Amino acid sequence: MALIGGTFGRYFAARSFKAMAGVFLTVCVLIYTVDFVELMRRASEAPTAGALTMAKLALFRTPSVTEQVLPFAVLFGAMAAMLNLSRKLELVVTRSAGVSVWQFLQPPILVALLIGVFMVGVYNPLSATLKQRATEIEAVIFGKGARALGQETWIRQKSPDGQAIIRAMAANSDGTTLTEVTAFVFSTDGSFLERVEAKQATLKDRFWEMSDVRIVSADNPPATHATYKLATNLKAEQVRQSFVPPASVPFWSLPTLIEQTRQAGLDANRYELQYQTLLAKPLLLVAMVIIASTVSLRFFRMGGVARMVLGGVSAGFVLYVVRQLVEDLGANGLLSVTAAAWTPAAVAALTGAFILLHLEDG
Repeated sequence: MALIGGTFGRYFAARSFKAMAGVFLTVCVLIYTVDFVELMRRASEAPTAGALTMAKLALFRTPSVTEQVLPFAVLFGAMAAMLNLSRKLELVVTRSAGVSVWQFLQPPILVALLIGVFMVGVYNPLSATLKQRATEIEAVIFGKGARALGQETWIRQKSPDGQAIIRAMAANSDGTTLTEVTAFVFSTDGSFLERVEAKQATLKDRFWEMSDVRIVSADNPPATHATYKLATNLKAEQVRQSFVPPASVPFWSLPTLIEQTRQAGLDANRYELQYQTLLAKPLLLVAMVIIASTVSLRFFRMGGVARMVLGGVSAGFVLYVVRQLVEDLGANGLLSVTAAAWTPAAVAALTGAFILLHLEDG
């Protein structure tokens, strides 16, 4: 398959990039506006929060959300670019010159690949950093205090005394204090010993010091204690990482974090999945361009364009739902994280290519 000429290729690439960038920036503005309005409504809960602070907070929160809608921006942008070229008969002239669909799809596919690489290598680290900063600002403004890292999480730890699985509802900002804690304690041979419930657990040197404790075991009746010590091999940094959402970790920091999490005996599936999903993003964007081409190359005078465009939009949303479902399976260990991250993009690209082959060459 020959490459198309340089001038012709740059023209198609420029039209595709402008359309994709235009859709993406429009979505960014809409998300920022909606988030800013919502933050201004919440600002009534915090008298010290002004409009400028809320605008800054909304600006910091927007990039992480726009990352999720990028595939749709590429899909709609590619569809808009191709439909516009078709409406102006430029694609008709192109085909009459002997250029096949596989040739004039090369520029938008290359543009999608470059956008994917940029978003993964540059935009994602910036987005993750801003999201972390936004979380800190939000915690200060709205007085979340100890719940700055407030999402339920499960921690698995090892120690000379055996293993334990700890569930905590929140942690303070440095990861040394957990609240609403439940620990399932096991012996070195893996047999269950006891369940420990505590209002608070503070990380000391190689042990957790728990307060307001209730202990339940199979051999003894429930008992309450003022304090309880549970041996641990964890450090504050490792505990803090357990409360950090994968989306808040920059792409370049994920490999190190995955290795550290594994060494601590914690579950690294969420971070591995995020890493593989980011690696697969360029392929996902290419799949979106191919899907867009299957519904956007029809000659306008033949009719049925609206129906095909609706089909493309529906295909994009179906792909999104399937992708979320498969990623949930991977995050929960029911599917390999590599398969969960790469399969939706690969299947979408192959399916789009098959449909295009049938439409153009079948």
